[in-house]
Amino acid sequence: MPAEVDTTDKSSQGGEEYKQEGRPSSQEHLTSRQYCRDLILGVNDGLVSTFLLVAGVVGGGMSNTDVLLTSVSGAIAGAISMFAGEYVATKSQNEVMTGEIKREAEHIRKYHAEEVQELTQLFTQIGIPRLDDDQSARSRAQARNLRRLLTGYYASNQAALLQIMVALEFGVISDEVRSPIQAGLISFCTFILGAMPSVVPFAIVDDPKTGLIVSAAACGLCLFMVGVIKGFATRGNVWTCALENLVITSIGSGVSYSIGIGFQKLIET
Repeated sequence: MPAEVDTTDKSSQGGEEYKQEGRPSSQEHLTSRQYCRDLILGVNDGLVSTFLLVAGVVGGGMSNTDVLLTSVSGAIAGAISMFAGEYVATKSQNEVMTGEIKREAEHIRKYHAEEVQELTQLFTQIGIPRLDDDQSARSRAQARNLRRLLTGYYASNQAALLQIMVALEFGVISDEVRSPIQAGLISFCTFILGAMPSVVPFAIVDDPKTGLIVSAAACGLCLFMVGVIKGFATRGNVWTCALENLVITSIGSGVSYSIGIGFQKLIET
C-alpha cells in the first residue's frame, strides 16, 4: 500500500502554526494578476510614447503652446486608443475562449471516453508521474494508484472534467478571466498617468527646450520607478528592469528629437 498523503489544509486548520513554521501565506501572492500587464503597459506606454512625441515636436521647433497642445492631444488620443485596444482584444479573447469551452463541453458529452483518455495524457503537466520503466516498483505502484483515483473521479464528474481540461488545455481558470471594461479602464487611466510627466512641464515653463529637459528628468525618474515596481512584481532583478526602461526610452527620444530637427531643416529649405 502506498503511503497516505495528508491533504489537510494547514493554512485554514492552524493559521498561526502555519506562519510560525516560516511557510509563505497565500496572501503573499499577487491579487488581480491578470491585470498586471495592463497596469505596466498602460503607464509605460504613456510615459514613453508621450515623451517621444514631445521630443519630436520640440526638435521640430514648435512653440511652447504648440508643444503643450500636441502633448495633451497625444495623451488623450493615446489613452482612448489604449482603452479601445484593450477592450476589443480582451473581449475577443474571452469570446474565443468561450467558444472553445463550449466545444470542449460538447466533446465531453459526445466523446467522454476519449476525453478521459486525453486527460490521463495531460496528467504530467500537473506533476503526476508517468509509469516509466526506470521507476522503482513502489513508485510505479503509487503513480498507478494516483492516476486511477484521479481518472475515476474526473470520469464520474463531467463538470470537474470540463474544468480541468479547460485549465490544462487552454490555461484558463475562471477566477482569473479578464474583464474587457476593467482592462480598458486600467489601460486608459494608467496611460493618462504616464503621460503627465511629459505634459505638465510645458504648462509651467515658457521655453520648450527647458520644458523638454524637465520632462526628460521627470519621465526618467518615473520610468525607473516603473522598472523597480515591475522587478518587485515579477520577482526579477530590480535594477535590470529599471535600467532597460531608461535605455530604450533614451534611444527612442534621441531618434525622435533628431527626426524632428531633420524635418524642420527640410521644411526651411
